[in-house]
Amino acid sequence: MAQVGIVMGSDSDMPVMAKAADILEELGISYEMKIISAHREPDVFFEYAKTAEEKGFKVIIAGAGMAAHLPGMCAAIFPLPVIGIPMHTTSLGGRDSLYSIVQMPSGIPVATVAINGGANAGLLAAKILATSDAALLEKLKAYSQTLKESVQKKDAKLQETGYKNYGK
Repeated sequence: MAQVGIVMGSDSDMPVMAKAADILEELGISYEMKIISAHREPDVFFEYAKTAEEKGFKVIIAGAGMAAHLPGMCAAIFPLPVIGIPMHTTSLGGRDSLYSIVQMPSGIPVATVAINGGANAGLLAAKILATSDAALLEKLKAYSQTLKESVQKKDAKLQETGYKNYGK
């Protein structure tokens, strides 16, 4: 049974949403991914959001661009956490998506990550799940340690080579 629902309004969102899925896979978290347009197929969307809890979802990650109603409407129907990913848009660079997701009315919160922030959405979903899963919490601690070690290796290389020779 999937613990996380990943939903997007268009297949053009796939590269960003795949980053969330990649993080969940790396941490061993089950998910279901769907393309559903809240505007073009509202009946399908409402069924998805209404049945998400029954399916066992603990978190929904919803990506959307422009008007970006998908995350907010998920949050209005699904009683558990929703993480919104604003998509970069050609017209306003994703600011329209960001404002649409982050400016939810009182009582309908949507946790919002950066524009195109798929990886952070996956990590945030994992952290939410880890509040009641000690094994997942340990995996997240190990993941953070690898990030730390990666930065330390880069700094060691910089110290060894100097900035003019770094990356050569």
